Parts: sequence; structure tokens; C-alpha cells
Amino acid sequence: MHAGTVGGAGHQQGIQRAIIDEGGFVRAYRTSRGRVSAKLRVAPCLLFADTYLMPTLRHQCLAALATADIDAKLAATHEALNATDVGADAALVATVALPGRPDRPLLVSPKDVPQRSLSTVPGRAALIHALAHIEFNAVNLALDIVWRFPLMPDDFYRQWVQVASEEATHFAMLRAHLQSLGVAYGDFPAHNGLWEMAAKTQCDLLARLALVPRTLEARGLDVSPAIRNKLLAVGDKAGAAILEVILRDEIRHVAIGNYWYRHACREQGLDPLTAYATLAERYNAPRLRGPFNREARLAAGFEQAEIDAL
Repeated sequence: MHAGTVGGAGHQQGIQRAIIDEGGFVRAYRTSRGRVSAKLRVAPCLLFADTYLMPTLRHQCLAALATADIDAKLAATHEALNATDVGADAALVATVALPGRPDRPLLVSPKDVPQRSLSTVPGRAALIHALAHIEFNAVNLALDIVWRFPLMPDDFYRQWVQVASEEATHFAMLRAHLQSLGVAYGDFPAHNGLWEMAAKTQCDLLARLALVPRTLEARGLDVSPAIRNKLLAVGDKAGAAILEVILRDEIRHVAIGNYWYRHACREQGLDPLTAYATLAERYNAPRLRGPFNREARLAAGFEQAEIDAL
């Protein structure tokens, strides 16, 4: 291992030198009070201005996002909840491809994801796999909004890392259910639609809030009850119970998206309804089709006029 000098924010924290291993990860660092072991390996993507910054909440989310190993990503996501310093003013730079993901599942076009009957175990497994993939993407999306957009209030970052942690729990529940059906995550192909919209909006926080949590993820509010009922109809009570948990949590997640979307609109002097229509057209967002779960959408902070405009 070798020591790399820590500058920038590191000096403000009294950090003098960081211990970097052969892979470029911070293993420990030294302050004026002595040597401290790092609780979380800091990935090479946390290089900024040729210095290693110590892991604030936003650093930890970037490190978790860059992690390809599923179990390590889930653990790092939960660990980020414990960060004491948000680091809202840090301009972070990713130097690795994002997001980190395992080699499987194979990513294909949505039209190439096969549809299977829920009356068979393989068919139910394919559905649960698709849901698990959505939740895995949701983990990455919540981590991404934390690290990518600086200068927001601390509550913004803490709420989204809480979302990321809950999405990680959803994924773990669905993965365990998959395993009970004799299938592993990655055994079926999946599509990348959620992350593609994140890539489109990577430089536009208002668009990200409008088109990811309020559009693509909010779609889950509409379809989850029907999926739950289909699972109950074929006797999959465990799967239906997981969908109940996800729907409950997703109402709160979408509400967070709505809150911060309206906050961003106020900051820019924009009408939320008009701005949404403009952003949906600019970024070619999918046009949602009914029926809509009006009760869940209202609970998640949508106004009646917004639901009527869908």
C-alpha cells in the first residue's frame, strides 16, 4: 500500500494522509489525532482534483453506485445511512463507468423480454425477476441523484439515501423469493429503460425529478395492485405480500420526488404542470396509459389536475 496526500475537504477535517491500497481504495487515513480505519472502501471514482476526499454521504453513494457486486452494493447503500457529513457542496467526479452492475442479467430491448404465463412456476419466476430488476435499478437511481447533483438542502440527500436503502431491501426480498422458486437474479434477460432516462437527465435535476420518480417509478403505483392480485390468484401469497410492502413504500418515494420537484420549480419560478409537459416532450418521456391508481397518486403528492393531464 502507499499513502496519498489528502487535500481539499480532507484538510478541513484535519485529515493529513490517506492509506491507499493497490486497487486505489482508501483503507485508512491519518488525522492530527492519529490513524483511523475507513469504515467504507472509497472507490477510485471518488478522485477529485487529484486528491482523495473522505467519504461523506454523497461520496458513499457514489462508491455504492460504482460497485458491481450486488451484496457489496446493498451493504454500502445501507451503510450510507450512517454518514454524518452530507457534503452537499462537493463537486464530485466519477472516473469509472456507472452504474456498477453484475455481468448478468443480459440487457435487451423491452420488446425482447419474453412474456410468460403466471400459471407456471417459470412464469411467476420471470415476473418476480422483472420486479427485482426494477428494484435494483431503483437502488442505482436513488444513489445517482444523491451524488450527481450538488448544492441541495441536506434533507434532499438524506431522504434519497433512505429511498435507496428501502429499494435495496425490496430487491433483497424479491431476490430471496426468486431463490425459493429455484431461480437466481440474472437468470432471465432484462431491459434498461429506467437507467436510460437517468442518463438522459444526468445534467438536469428538474428533468430527473419530473421523469424518473414522478413518471417511470410512479407507474408502479398504478400496476402494483394488479400484479399483487395476479400473484394471489395463482397462490403466490409470499410474492403478493412483497408487492404490498413495495407499494406502501413507493407511495412515500414518489411523494419525495413530488416534493423536491415542486421545490425545484419554485426555485426556478416555474409552474409544475406546465414545466412537466415541456420536460416530457423535451426528453421524449413515455406517455403513460391508464387506468391510474388515483388514490395512491394523490397520497404520493400528485394534484388532481396532474392526474387528469395524464
